[in-house]
Amino acid sequence: MAAAIVLIDGNNFYASCEAVVDPAVVGRPLVVLSNNDGCIVSRSAQARALGIPMGMPYFKLRQQLERQGVVVRSSNYALYADMSHRLMTTLERWVEELEIYSIDEAFGLLHRPAGGDLTGWGRALQREVQCYLGLPVAVGIAATKVLAKIANKAAKADAGRSGVLDLASEHNPDALLASVAIDDVWGIGRRLARWCRLRGVADARALRDMPSGELRRKCGVVGLRLQQELRGHACLPLVLQPPPKQETCVSRSFSRPVETPEALREAVATYLVRAAEKLRQQAQRAGSITVFVRSSPFNGTSLYSQAATVTLPVASNDTAVLLAAALPLTARLFRPGKPLHKAGVLLQQLQGDDLLQHHLLVPLTPGQQRRRERLMAVIDALNCRYGRGAVQWAACGLQPAWAMRRSRLSRAATTCLAQIPVVHAR
Repeated sequence: MAAAIVLIDGNNFYASCEAVVDPAVVGRPLVVLSNNDGCIVSRSAQARALGIPMGMPYFKLRQQLERQGVVVRSSNYALYADMSHRLMTTLERWVEELEIYSIDEAFGLLHRPAGGDLTGWGRALQREVQCYLGLPVAVGIAATKVLAKIANKAAKADAGRSGVLDLASEHNPDALLASVAIDDVWGIGRRLARWCRLRGVADARALRDMPSGELRRKCGVVGLRLQQELRGHACLPLVLQPPPKQETCVSRSFSRPVETPEALREAVATYLVRAAEKLRQQAQRAGSITVFVRSSPFNGTSLYSQAATVTLPVASNDTAVLLAAALPLTARLFRPGKPLHKAGVLLQQLQGDDLLQHHLLVPLTPGQQRRRERLMAVIDALNCRYGRGAVQWAACGLQPAWAMRRSRLSRAATTCLAQIPVVHAR
């Protein structure tokens, strides 16, 4: 049996998640905004039909959206992450191997029966995801990852395919490849697309058929793999276990400028607490911390951008240790008269928590280490069960004025008990 690669992609994922928790917006045009209600980052199919552009600042389109009756939502990351986890858990039952590619995309491996058409399989998968989660998905099926990407996009673009396309059953696959612009081929960047167009290679079929030697001279084995994928020879295996991260970063733009050292300390502490949680989830420790700040380039003054780094004597993912090391850096970064627009923390020199190199001058007994690890585990468990911030560090403040603005936030109805809708029956 030949192997088949499937790409399952959630349609308008953020907007679709909003419709799951609020049935009143189903069938209505809806957009989701970025951090601080800045730009449009997701649109429902109805909003797309109205011609609402992606990435436009909300303040420029506010009046137009109101006239057109468009529903506007702030980004609800807790909801999207939970729905993504539920989606991936559902997909695991349908494929032999699964690679989680992004929050709303996954590659899967299937074995195709001789002469078998997997279109029916894709439609059954769609029905189950819609039934269990209420999410619409598109399914592209082909022999390779690159072709599965093309099939998935074609399945969404053509309403007659109903969101499923098995490229092996396509009557004229060459015509389909010819309809895909070179810029839309997965793995082709802006510079390489320009290089191809200058040589008359304007679509996926032309890239597949161009001389391999010329492509190899330009981009080496990476280009050859891409071309072989277009020819139906799988060169990009599924990544079932992502490689360990080299860095972990948490940064945010402020809802209003930060103009005091106390507010900057609160912001850095908040971001560092979240970064430490990520480290523990990744089973890693950090050896150094970089704190960075930046003013707005649009406030009429010169741009202020600075960073400071501290190296830890013993790598750690203990929130208290990281706070004690990083918070003194804020005094070096703050400048009176320089309102700050953004700050963040970058954890570097990451290592697995299965190996810890101690320091001769920083005694840390195994018993002390185990107690701190248990304490961090209890805090993480409480925040997971009762919602992030249920147990908070005092350095983060209570109700900071700089916190991310989300004035149109929907319920976290799948992760917070207090926000589950209540139905009163009579």
